Amino acid sequence: MRSVLLQILAAFFEIAGCFAFWAWLRLGRTVLWTLPGVLSLILFAFVLTRVDSAAAGRAYAAYGGVYIAASLFWLWAVERQAPDRWDLTGAAICLVGAAIILLGPRTSVG
Repeated sequence: MRSVLLQILAAFFEIAGCFAFWAWLRLGRTVLWTLPGVLSLILFAFVLTRVDSAAAGRAYAAYGGVYIAASLFWLWAVERQAPDRWDLTGAAICLVGAAIILLGPRTSVG
């Protein structure tokens, strides 16, 4: 459960950080938006390293599904656009994949 919460927190930081650059470059906001954006991206990287996984690649792969679902939440909550059924179906499939990667039993090697 702790890993899932950390991944959700990491997703918030990553999306917020990337959105800061989107706001600057695509929405015409001031370059000052990038300052909290950079801090947010640093926090994203830090938080993701706290996920309980013996391998970085596995933590990142599982995080991908959480990121997709969180991005659609961002779309709805911040950008005020409702995800459609295809968005939600795709996110559900990704979350199932993330759960398999994160929670699947592992065998010890060596």
